[in-house]
Amino acid sequence: MKFNNPFRTAFVATLGVGLGLLLIGSIQTLSTILLYIGTALFLSLGLEPIVAWLERLRLPRWAAVLVTILGVLAAFAGIVLLVVPIIVDQISQLVGAIGDFVGSRTLPQFLDEVSGWLQALFPGLPPEFLDEALANLQDWLLDNWGSITGGVINVGLAVASGLFGAFIVLILTIYFTASTPALKRAVYQLVPASRRDRFIDLSEQISDSVGYYVMGQVSLGLINGVLSAVFLSIINAPFPAVLAVVAFFFSLIPLVGTLTGSTIIVLTCLVPGLGSPTTALIAAIYYLIYMQIEAYIVSPRIMSRAVAVPGGVVVVAALAGGSLLGLLGALIAIPVAASILIIYRQVVIPRQNER
Repeated sequence: MKFNNPFRTAFVATLGVGLGLLLIGSIQTLSTILLYIGTALFLSLGLEPIVAWLERLRLPRWAAVLVTILGVLAAFAGIVLLVVPIIVDQISQLVGAIGDFVGSRTLPQFLDEVSGWLQALFPGLPPEFLDEALANLQDWLLDNWGSITGGVINVGLAVASGLFGAFIVLILTIYFTASTPALKRAVYQLVPASRRDRFIDLSEQISDSVGYYVMGQVSLGLINGVLSAVFLSIINAPFPAVLAVVAFFFSLIPLVGTLTGSTIIVLTCLVPGLGSPTTALIAAIYYLIYMQIEAYIVSPRIMSRAVAVPGGVVVVAALAGGSLLGLLGALIAIPVAASILIIYRQVVIPRQNER
């Protein structure tokens, strides 16, 4: 027995390490599928407030889910049918304009025009600095042209993969939205009966908070997208439909999304042959005013039913989520932080006060 015990201990430990490695490898292999499932769950919780509102109007659960899903599909189809043709047309015009601009010039002529444009835009820059910077840019372009071409192809493949993933997420979201109560009941049954009521209360608070957050963030994106489309059309900005879509999607990113999208739009208005410094300046002033209105008036009203998260926690959560899961991580980081705050305030603190 003395000889068997060490062997048995080592054998069991080896099996445990192997099982752990197998589990980690399986998670890595299934990371894309798990990402789809997590996104669908997140979106289904965002649709749950609409379903609950329809149920309060005396609609049965199945009818409320059906109306919600049909409404989402109708909105998605309407956006595709109304906006996508305009976006495709404007993107084609943008690519054609860039192709005509670049194709009619040699690389040295193009760099000379860029140098003249920068000197007119920033008259304080020394000519020697611009010449050296453009010479380095020319050398870099010549050395990395093959990598740039391969990167463009990879972007096209990523777009196709993203569309397929979006379709999978849409199907899973419909399924999870229809079966949310059943899924909740299944999870609640795993909790001991003595703690089940408290667990259900916390779970409902967390799911409500996530749902209101998702709906609020989408509402902010729609407001920014519609107002951007109207304003950019009024000031004759280049490709207003494309830029409005940029404003909408970046507004979905908490904390820095509106600022990042506004910066991209203003820089697009500065592109030679497409916009002008005056148009870019007007757009910059508009987005500075809009960001203040959104931060102090619109966002507090829309997000009033979600759990308030301190600013420092928002920054840390967004950075951590973005580092772990990219854009999706930045999107779900705030509701996850809100959920942790709910548990901290209603579970951890009361237990500490009882001791």
